Amino acid sequence: MKQLILIILVLVNANAVTRAQSTAIPLIFDTDIGNDCDDVLAMGVIHALQSRGYCRLIAVTITKDHEQCAPFTDAINTFYGRGDIPIGVCRSGITPQQSRFTGLVADQDNGKDRYPHDLRSGKDAPDAVAVLRKTLAAEADGSVVIAQVGFSTNLARLLKSPADDISPLSGHELARQKVKILSVMAGAFAPIEGKEHLEYNVVQDISSAAILAAEWPTPIVYSGFEIGLAVPYPATSIEQDYNYVPFHPLKAAYVLYEPPPHNRPTWDLTSVLYVVLPDRGYFGLSAPGTVAIDGRGATSHTPSETGLHRFLTLTPEQQIRVTEALVQLSSEPPHSVVSPQ
Repeated sequence: MKQLILIILVLVNANAVTRAQSTAIPLIFDTDIGNDCDDVLAMGVIHALQSRGYCRLIAVTITKDHEQCAPFTDAINTFYGRGDIPIGVCRSGITPQQSRFTGLVADQDNGKDRYPHDLRSGKDAPDAVAVLRKTLAAEADGSVVIAQVGFSTNLARLLKSPADDISPLSGHELARQKVKILSVMAGAFAPIEGKEHLEYNVVQDISSAAILAAEWPTPIVYSGFEIGLAVPYPATSIEQDYNYVPFHPLKAAYVLYEPPPHNRPTWDLTSVLYVVLPDRGYFGLSAPGTVAIDGRGATSHTPSETGLHRFLTLTPEQQIRVTEALVQLSSEPPHSVVSPQ
C-alpha cells in the first residue's frame, strides 16, 4: 500500500511539473553581468520563478566584453541545477574591465571549483547573435519574452542580422515573429534629485540603444533608473537569507561588489519581475508612446496611442510589495518545489 501511494505521489508530481513546464514563459536574459551585482540577484529571481513554473530560461546573452562573464554566468546556472542553458557573448570591446566579482569562478577548494561550471572562458562561448537567432527560431511564435538589463548591443545586432542557416528570417523578422514583449532596464523617465540623468546602460552604447528604440518591432517596457533606485535591496537579506550553503554565488558577488551593509538598488531585478509577472500589480505603466534616445544618451517618452513603448511607474505601496517579492525570490534556495498559484 505504501509503495502504491508513493507511485501515485510521484506520478502526480511528474504531471504537475510537466504542466508547469508547458505553461512557463520562455525567457531570454540579456545582461552586462559583471558590471554590477544587480544582474546577479536578477538571475536568482529568474531561477526562483522557473522553479515555481512561471518561466523557462532559454538563453543568457552577455554584453560586457570580458572572458570571465560567461563562465560566471554558467556557474550561477549550475548552482541552480541548470548548467545546460545556452550562453552567448558579445565581442564588442564595451566595458572590458575586470569585474569586482566574476573572479569567483577561479575559486577552488581542494583542487575543485567552489562554484562548479563547464564553460571555462568567454573565448569558448558562441556569439550572442547566433545564440539569440537559434533560441528564437526554436520557440513558438509570439511566445518569447526578453529582459535586457545591460547594453542594447546584442539586440541591435540581432535586428541587423541577415537570414542564415539557422533561420530564413532576418533578425528583425525573428524578433517580430517570436517575441511577445521586451523588458528593458535602461534610461530615466523622471528627474533624479531634480536633475536630468543620463543612464549607464544607454550611455555605454548610445547608438545601439537608439537603434533598439527606433527599430524593435514589438512592445517595449522600460524600467527607468528611478524605479530600481526606489527599491533598494536590504543588506539584512544578504547577511541572513543566503546562509543555507557555506558559499553562495549571489551573496559572494554582492559582498565583493560593495561590502554590506549597503542597500543596492534593484534595477535589473525590476525588469525581470515585470516581464515574467506583468499582471500581478507590482508596477504601474505609463501611457503608450515612443521612446527616443538623443546623442547624449538622454531618454524621452512621447505619448502616442499607437506607440509601442511604455515605462514602469511605482507607488509607495507597490514599492513595499516589490521589495518583499524580490527579497523572497532572490534568496529562494535551488530546486524549490512550489506550484504556481
